[in-house]
Amino acid sequence: MYRYLARRIIAMAIAVFLIITMMFFLLRALPSGPFASDKPLPQSVLNALNEKYHFNDPLMKQYTDYLKDMLRLDLGPSYRKTGVSVNEIIKESFPVSAKIGIVSIVLVLLIGIPMGVLSAVKRNLWQDHAAMFFATLGITIPSFLVATGFIYIFSSRLGWFPSFGLGTWKHMVGPIIALSGFSLSFVARLTRSSMIEVLGQDYIRTARAKGLSPRSILYKHALKNALGPVVSSIAPMAATILTGSFVVERIFAISGMGKYFVESVVNRDYTVIMGATLFYALLLIAMTFLADIIHAMIDPRIKLDE
Repeated sequence: MYRYLARRIIAMAIAVFLIITMMFFLLRALPSGPFASDKPLPQSVLNALNEKYHFNDPLMKQYTDYLKDMLRLDLGPSYRKTGVSVNEIIKESFPVSAKIGIVSIVLVLLIGIPMGVLSAVKRNLWQDHAAMFFATLGITIPSFLVATGFIYIFSSRLGWFPSFGLGTWKHMVGPIIALSGFSLSFVARLTRSSMIEVLGQDYIRTARAKGLSPRSILYKHALKNALGPVVSSIAPMAATILTGSFVVERIFAISGMGKYFVESVVNRDYTVIMGATLFYALLLIAMTFLADIIHAMIDPRIKLDE
């Protein structure tokens, strides 16, 4: 176990280092700098900004200074928001995205997995066809269309839910539905295919031959082994949901990480781009690590040290 943890920590540190390095040099290789705009600034102002943010230093010195700041967990200042650091932007925006993200993940797990199990148990019956019909709709209809349709029907026409912001629980309904639709449908379909495969295994036939109840076979033997692929897929999915969808947050006017990331790309705010990307990468690595541990806990055939 300790060898596994040591290997994973080293691998994660190398991955983070490579991500920082690639992002730094790719952004520095862009033809236009962070202070470029439609209305060119006077050269004296550009010189002052470059001096202030150390863009006049040699490239390798900028790189090593940035690595030193990363070790201190300092993501640097925003080039477009005066007096605001990237740490403050993430500290302010991530809880907003996580607020709807956590509820969306819970919704995906509580509905997607039972839907997939029901579909597998009732294979080729009307329950299976109905569940897979809705799952196919959820995968094929993009989130921006779901969000737009929700606002038009339930906000504009019926007036049941607000169309922007996150003031009350009613404000969260639209973003959660738009954010979780694809993931819920994907988990349902994946659970169904995994359950069908497990239910066809020899040990399931043996359990039936021994006279075990269908409920015991389903929950104690089949479901536990079928959840492995589902757990592995939920890790990157959870990281994406927790950091927010810029399309959904843009449509519902939510000031989450997705909104700030889009604004930073449009405004060429390099430090915010790098900070948001690095934060997402760290969250993704942590979620993947957690998924591996959970996978090993639910499947005794997997040994972490191996």
